[in-house]
Amino acid sequence: MRILITGITGFAGSHLAEFALTQPDVEIFGIYRRRSRLEHLQDVRDLLHMVEPGVASVSTLEKAFAPGKINLVDCDLLDAFSVHKLLASVRPDRIFHLAAQSHVPTSWNAPAATLHDNIIGQLNIFEAVRQAGIDPLIHIAGSSEEYGMVYPDEVPMKESNPLRPLSPYAVSKVTQEMLAYQYHQSYGLKSIVSRGFNHTGPRRGENFVTSTFARQIARIEKGVQEPVIYVGDLSSKRDFTDVRDMVRAYWLLLEKCKPGEVYNIGSGTTRAAQEVLDTLLSFSRVQVEVRVDPTRLRPSDVMILWADSSKFMDATGWQPTIPFTQTMNDLLDYWRERV
Repeated sequence: MRILITGITGFAGSHLAEFALTQPDVEIFGIYRRRSRLEHLQDVRDLLHMVEPGVASVSTLEKAFAPGKINLVDCDLLDAFSVHKLLASVRPDRIFHLAAQSHVPTSWNAPAATLHDNIIGQLNIFEAVRQAGIDPLIHIAGSSEEYGMVYPDEVPMKESNPLRPLSPYAVSKVTQEMLAYQYHQSYGLKSIVSRGFNHTGPRRGENFVTSTFARQIARIEKGVQEPVIYVGDLSSKRDFTDVRDMVRAYWLLLEKCKPGEVYNIGSGTTRAAQEVLDTLLSFSRVQVEVRVDPTRLRPSDVMILWADSSKFMDATGWQPTIPFTQTMNDLLDYWRERV
């Protein structure tokens, strides 16, 4: 089975690549850019194989790729010709589309870029699949942010909840989901959408709330930051899943779920940002002051995201297995190694 992972050098993509390496009879391809940072794949650096530019056909690809390794192919998802060339060469059986501008606050500062990158990149994949005449299963990584404004009587959130997006990022994800539906209905593409709730763990980017806290604690422990942790709104609640459980769910999504459908994936438990901070601080002996930074507050925020994942669990048998405390401990250790 040949799989293609977009965003393979990112947070979830790198964990998915490592999980795929544990599966039998799988050939792994990942899209990267020359400017991509490869440190997330350092744990498997001996298994990385950079496919040289110029792969133009299935026959030349067969000579270029290395079985048993993660084959990295240079491709710009915003370049329709490059995407078509790649898919016509790789001809994947499964596509995990994880590449995106995924940081909500960034989407406020760069709304046009967020919409363009997330929507056009996916559109180019869909058109390339059609032009290449292939029929892969396609996972589209949506987001719980699509729900946006959620009222007290609407939690935990089912797939049937209204979508009221509250950020440019969330709007881009709603559009990606609608594209997946339209291409499934119009052309029979076997697209399946996950509305993933918050996932975290080692390698989470420093701009995301759990890593923002963990990195500051690690810096305070090393004496390179004053004993003050800067925070935004600590009252908002999120449903956190360990990224290693999440990528296992992504795999099961294409194994067992139905094309054309949408599935929530989350732990089913909510935690306020205050609890996240308190849990991380419980693994440290530093005494800190917590100070609100106005620049970390959003123009509008989603106050609660709480998953009802029963549809996905019934279809796959998936359950999260890594406790939240272990996730936080592993994340803090990750940042301790990097400060």
